Amino acid sequence: MQHMEHLLLSEQQFDLTINRLSYELIENFDDFENTVIIGIQTSGAYLANTICKQLLLINPDIKLKNGNIDVTFFRDDIHHQKSPLLPNTTNINFEIENKNVILIDDVLYTGRTIRAALDAILSLGRPKKLELLVLIDRLYSRQLPIQANYIGRVVDTLSNEKVVVNWGDNSDKNTVWLKRIQE
Repeated sequence: MQHMEHLLLSEQQFDLTINRLSYELIENFDDFENTVIIGIQTSGAYLANTICKQLLLINPDIKLKNGNIDVTFFRDDIHHQKSPLLPNTTNINFEIENKNVILIDDVLYTGRTIRAALDAILSLGRPKKLELLVLIDRLYSRQLPIQANYIGRVVDTLSNEKVVVNWGDNSDKNTVWLKRIQE
């Protein structure tokens, strides 16, 4: 088996992408008074926290409400797993009813995780508006009609490729790689 890797976002490109996405959110939501940010556990939660830190660096006066949601038991493939799923924690200590919700995940692939997150969020209340932010959109691989409002980078991938997001906490630096396994 041969592994091939291609760097999608270097550390500098990663930082620039986070900065751009943050400015796009500020442009659309200004002071975030009626807006909440929810990251999908686990990688989406890392991205949401990174975005929130950057938003506060840009404008320390904004009032951010940030939480994380676990979608384990909302997935449509929960009964098709070979081993029992271990849930993460949902941490939302604010109302989402009639709020603008920015849902954040690292990679948009088939759309199934996002669909599960929509179900999980709607179980907590009815947002005024719900938008999706993703770091990487794997174009042409959707199984459900889901589209992001804010995209860091769009990549066309093959089914034998995987997007790997390395976070500074558990790697040397924030980077994104496209890895392909060829047999």
